[in-house]
Amino acid sequence: MKHRSAPVLAMALAFCLPPAAAAPDAALHHARALLDKVPLVDGHNDLPWTIREDAAHPMDLEHYDLRQRTPHETDLARLKQGKLAAQFWSVYVPGELKGGWAVAQLEQIDLARRMIAKYPESLVLATRSSDIAKAKRAGKIASFIGMEGGHVIENSLGALRAYYALGARYMTLTHNSTLDWVDAALGERRHGGLSPFGKEVVREMNRLGMLVDLSHVSPEVMHQALDTSAAPVIFSHSSARALNDHPRNVPDDVLRRMAANGGVVMVTFVPTFISPQVAAWRKGLMQAAAGAEPDSPEFKQREADYVAKAGPAPKATLAMVADHIEHVARVAGHAHVGIAGDYYGATNPEGLEDVSTYPALFAELVRRGWHDADLARLAGGNLVRALARAEQVAARLQKERKPSLARVGASAPHSP
Repeated sequence: MKHRSAPVLAMALAFCLPPAAAAPDAALHHARALLDKVPLVDGHNDLPWTIREDAAHPMDLEHYDLRQRTPHETDLARLKQGKLAAQFWSVYVPGELKGGWAVAQLEQIDLARRMIAKYPESLVLATRSSDIAKAKRAGKIASFIGMEGGHVIENSLGALRAYYALGARYMTLTHNSTLDWVDAALGERRHGGLSPFGKEVVREMNRLGMLVDLSHVSPEVMHQALDTSAAPVIFSHSSARALNDHPRNVPDDVLRRMAANGGVVMVTFVPTFISPQVAAWRKGLMQAAAGAEPDSPEFKQREADYVAKAGPAPKATLAMVADHIEHVARVAGHAHVGIAGDYYGATNPEGLEDVSTYPALFAELVRRGWHDADLARLAGGNLVRALARAEQVAARLQKERKPSLARVGASAPHSP
């Protein structure tokens, strides 16, 4: 299935420079010049959660001042250096909470919206694909809201619609826990994928124009969501399972289906997902520290013992991230790959330590022979096109059916 390109993609592809010379400085100059012209979109940044969890001043936007250099990876100066044009700010809520998911989600959406409003010279709230080009022309970052985990709808499609009205433009169907209607990649396989209600969640997201995000779900859910969705799906922060056999990554049989769907796999930088060596080391640590609370003295002692035995954690690198991008591009197609740093205050790959480093990643791909048309698709053209298509599908579906009244475990019709 072919989809009409969004105007931003046409603009991006019109800017085509010949491949740069192999010299690192020339490649970096080339990458920066490209990103000055085309929109760069990142699918996932956990800054709102980082602010919420700040040890000294939790949830305090005045204390966590983005106009200054922050203690973590994201601030306004480094976003400008990184050439970012659009960011999906994750409004993550842990599924492990013992209740209060909806309240915590509302708090996170409120925090994200207040954060965006606090910096009008740099950030602007975005809800439509066309907002990206407008923001770039104004020298601002189009700031979208992305929900990480369908547990926050608490089995209510009415809640889903309310979150959309508050600005959420994608929802990861689950996080690390299997829900009443969807199996998680790191959770138990309870439903064999999506339950009937889970498929109705996908259909209602299509009707709203909210992107279905398949990061964190089981492979069965990936396939069933692709079977169900009338609009492009995304993986907001996942990498290639063929290069690192981690449950959070995307198998090749799913990558091969992305072209027909029109969706985008946004490759993440998380070392555990990028590097098999890092993943193996981390798995060994978790086994050695089983039963100890993270950050507790007991955990830290077990970690020290493990490091003494196994050595320090291996490093993931920028080149490894580029390898995952190239694999997704080869299997899914250059029209179906994007990027998602997933910066959240943790250790990052060497060369991609913070949000200022995106040009270095593009410079690496320039050195590998990528042409500007494909770099422009990777940077943001693919995501803009997928979101624009989701908006078109929603406009059609809203004329065809009313809001769904489906409930978990009920055989209610999809809509009245």
